[in-house]
Amino acid sequence: MQQRVRSSWRLRLTFMALGMLFWRGVCAQIRYSLSEEQKDGTVIGNLAKDLGLDPRTLKERGFRIVSTSGDSLFTVNQNDGILSVNGKIDREVVCERSSSCIINLKIALENPLEIHYVSIEIVDVNDHAPTFPEKEKRLEISESALPGARYQLQAARDPDGGMNSVQQYKLGHNDNFRIEVKDRGEDLKMPFLVLQKPLDRETSRRHKLHLTALDGGRPAKSGTMEIIVDVLDVNDNMPVFTQEVYSVTLKENVPVGTTVIQVNATDMDDGPNGEVFYSFGKDIDNRIIQLFDLNSSTGEMVVIGLIDFEEMNNFEVDIQASDKGPVPLTSDKSITIKIIDVNDNVPEIEVTSFSSAVREDSKIGTTVALISVSDLDSGVNGKVLCYITEDIPFRLTASSQDNIYALVTASTLDRETVPHYDITLVAKDAGQPPLSSVKTITVQVSDVNDNSPQFSLSPYAFYVMENNIPGKSLFSVSASDRDVDENAVVNYNIWRDSGDENKYASFININSENGEIYALKSFDFETLKTFQFQIIATDSGSPSLSSNVTVNVFILDQNDNVPVILYPVSANGSAEGVEEIPRNVNAGHLVTKVRAYDADIGYNGWLLFSLQEVSEHSLFGLDRYTGQIRTLRSFTETDEAQHKLLILVKDNGNVSLSATATVIVKVVEPKEAFAASDVKNAVKDEEENDVTFYLIITLGSVSVLFVISIIVLIVMQCSKSTDYSSKYLQDTNYDGTLCHSIQYRSGDKRYMLVGPRMSIGSTIAPGSNRNTLVIPDRRRRDSGEDWPYSTLLNTHSASPPTLLSVWMMKSTVLQRTLNTIRYCREPKIKCYHIYGVCVCVCVCVCVNEQGYVGIDIQDKISFMKFEDNEPAFHVHCSDFRSF
Repeated sequence: MQQRVRSSWRLRLTFMALGMLFWRGVCAQIRYSLSEEQKDGTVIGNLAKDLGLDPRTLKERGFRIVSTSGDSLFTVNQNDGILSVNGKIDREVVCERSSSCIINLKIALENPLEIHYVSIEIVDVNDHAPTFPEKEKRLEISESALPGARYQLQAARDPDGGMNSVQQYKLGHNDNFRIEVKDRGEDLKMPFLVLQKPLDRETSRRHKLHLTALDGGRPAKSGTMEIIVDVLDVNDNMPVFTQEVYSVTLKENVPVGTTVIQVNATDMDDGPNGEVFYSFGKDIDNRIIQLFDLNSSTGEMVVIGLIDFEEMNNFEVDIQASDKGPVPLTSDKSITIKIIDVNDNVPEIEVTSFSSAVREDSKIGTTVALISVSDLDSGVNGKVLCYITEDIPFRLTASSQDNIYALVTASTLDRETVPHYDITLVAKDAGQPPLSSVKTITVQVSDVNDNSPQFSLSPYAFYVMENNIPGKSLFSVSASDRDVDENAVVNYNIWRDSGDENKYASFININSENGEIYALKSFDFETLKTFQFQIIATDSGSPSLSSNVTVNVFILDQNDNVPVILYPVSANGSAEGVEEIPRNVNAGHLVTKVRAYDADIGYNGWLLFSLQEVSEHSLFGLDRYTGQIRTLRSFTETDEAQHKLLILVKDNGNVSLSATATVIVKVVEPKEAFAASDVKNAVKDEEENDVTFYLIITLGSVSVLFVISIIVLIVMQCSKSTDYSSKYLQDTNYDGTLCHSIQYRSGDKRYMLVGPRMSIGSTIAPGSNRNTLVIPDRRRRDSGEDWPYSTLLNTHSASPPTLLSVWMMKSTVLQRTLNTIRYCREPKIKCYHIYGVCVCVCVCVCVNEQGYVGIDIQDKISFMKFEDNEPAFHVHCSDFRSF
């Protein structure tokens, strides 16, 4: 028994402890007070501290506001438990006109669950002044009114509550009125104006009073209202209208100022009490006030707005007739106005169903849109006809329902010709006069793949520098398709087959999207100069269409070949040779000639020779253009018997390439030199036998052309007079062709290279004598002075010359200063271009002290070094303005 009692007490104690804990978790409540208009973020209190919570566990336990009557106005910080204002709090907005403003918050925590209630009282601040609904209040009080009569006034309003609301009213000093205040509760105090002394209209017809409302704030705020009291005479008869019923008809859209009706009323009173004025009724519709105006003196009603039958076809207008007594008496009457319709509304066009795009291959009769028309007018004015005015491949067809039309295709469409149509729909009613409206709809013609891609050029020609980087873009092609979207997306491919004409297509590849062409290998001008291939452009339509174009590729030369020494060449292949000359040779003796060629063309293949190393600078000289080595003076006993010359041969590319040759000159006694010369001459004769044969054939051909040219030249000279006063001589047969020649000397023979329309880069293959003339060395002296002549010929052949790189130079190249001119004759230069042959004769030379000879051309003198006073002019026909 005792054990049962003990266990029962234990259970009771346990439940009591749990109950106390639960009661503590649920019922804890805190109250704060906060003035309104506080700034955002203002701290209200530390909830964690006030509730005895550990701030470190707030975030883990989900410390938050769970439900409130104003949770958006406050926020709690889970880090420190601070409760703060979230935004500006206006008590008048939150609690409106309540006497007390308390906001309840519910704060929740978890693990374990705790609920705390927080009440926040918003304390009012006197931030509003009392205001009256009207700044001025007019009262009309009859002079027959008795003292004690009360007249209710509109109370002043103050949004603040409690003592900050309106607490009292004060009336300005006067003898006839006083103010009484009746408390209606909820901070509402109603003022009444009380007559305390009879009014005398003859003494004072009007009283002006000032009513002031004060609130209970410190300091108090106030608002005022002016009360105007008009003292009225006694009036006991009301106006009477002359007609029982007023009714009128009016057309819509009548001009402003049109008279609708005029009413009349009479009053049997005398004086002001018998004078009548007219006005609209108290409950008149605002639309009537905007459409009509009533003359208060005459009773005439006129139109002041737009009368629209479709908006309202009948008006009931209430008017009042009032007398002008102190207390006006009023009578009412109603006027009925019926509106007559006129044709003032244009038809309306509505597209009820519309396909904005139609395929260009659509069949005739395809429906594009459904059109409905309407007119707000009634009767005949509301009947509408719809049609199209343009000549377009569309037409309107009427449906079985009234005022419904279908827009259909009338002929075939072509998007590439007209991509869209702006269709103008016209709707016209049957009124008099008829009214019409216009609506434009745009119909897009959707694309069908009916156009193949077209290349911008056909054929293409591109120029590619040799030694290009494989994989780098060389050029691009472009094709356009008149279709759009997918039908206009062009893909590019190279046509590859096994035929010989397309064998170079394997050298390149193309970007299928943009037409960029890439090289798969590096091109060599000396191996391949030009090739062509086919490109196919295919669109992405279904089915796809394609077209092709031919691309011609021309390889341009680069200076990528070093000069090759042809002579001297030793037995082991090195550019080294030994020359023996007698000791008794004179100055100007030809020791040997360094021969070289460059596989490049143009300036890249134009070779210049220079001495890099020489044992004795005063003994030997090297012609920089021909490579000839000559003695500069006679040998003396003190000169060494062997001399080593290092010759540098370089081309004229942007980045010059060069090679060197070594010539060892041995000075021997005359007998030894003759023996060595006989052996060398025998070898050279064998080498030159083949060359001589071709030279003879070329010489014969050129000689015939030269004779013909000279004959024609003589005939032309005889047929016209020569004017030597001009620096430039005229020749109308000149066609602008460029003529070039080069003279050089080899041994005891003088050679002239001629070629057809040579351009920079023309080459002549080694071992060929084609286009070379062998001309006997002739000199002409006149008056003891050197007077050189050079006949320069240019013959045409079926193919460009290929013996060696031809050096071409305009007369303005290698300019020299003229401050040391020794002598200069009047220029007499004549050039003729006759049936493909260019003949230029130089008859005037200017010589300076350095031994340079120049031709005076286009007000400039160019000098070129020549040997043995024999000029080697490189003449360019374009240097002469006219011939």
